[in-house]
Amino acid sequence: MEKKKNTDGCRESCLEAAHTHHHAHTHPHTQTKAVLNRMARLIGHMQSVRRMVEDGRDCSEVLLQLSAVDAALKNVGKIILKDHMEHCIIDAVQNDDREALARLEQAIDRFVR
Repeated sequence: MEKKKNTDGCRESCLEAAHTHHHAHTHPHTQTKAVLNRMARLIGHMQSVRRMVEDGRDCSEVLLQLSAVDAALKNVGKIILKDHMEHCIIDAVQNDDREALARLEQAIDRFVR
């Protein structure tokens, strides 16, 4: 499988990234490609909304598009959270990593606001 270097110097496969946290465990994240694809579409959508505002489009149209962006962004967050729970948290429980579990709790609290 081809490897590529990302911006922080880590090596990752094209389809599945190995992820290392500062608490020294490594595990796969199976949804990396899907998340990156969704984020690229979100960026394009946001640029489109910006052009709508610059062009003076109707506020209700802009708000409708912002609502769609908000929903899509929340769905990306859900994918990341699910992947985190399926991989990081299982690893943390197996290694009795209470710090990782506390960070998950904080992340969920912020995510659901």
